Amino acid sequence: QLPLLESGGGSVQAGGSLRLSCTVTEAIPDNYCVSWWRQFPGVPGKERERLASIRTDGTTDYRDSVKGRFTISQDSPRTTVYLAMTNVKSEDTALYYCAAGFPFLCNKYSGEGTQVTVSS
Repeated sequence: QLPLLESGGGSVQAGGSLRLSCTVTEAIPDNYCVSWWRQFPGVPGKERERLASIRTDGTTDYRDSVKGRFTISQDSPRTTVYLAMTNVKSEDTALYYCAAGFPFLCNKYSGEGTQVTVSS
């Protein structure tokens, strides 16, 4: 098991910014990437979305819909992975969670999530 704990969620107005954190208390294996996802509880037909991922060497990738608005980063000991969200929109309202695992999905282990609510 690899415990992951998200924080930083909350309410924000459209156009604003928020930074989410994903903290681990155990070392992330070097061959694991860390990803951010979001899901939409209570929204019929809305599938969870993989937003971004980051590898040990810092290589990142993003979902097209968040490119240029969201930035994934990690600290040097790789104990915290961040998701900086800017120019948020109402459709960004979701439960955000981080996950870690083998590329590409990077989701063998995941946290419980942190809620982000964007108001217009």
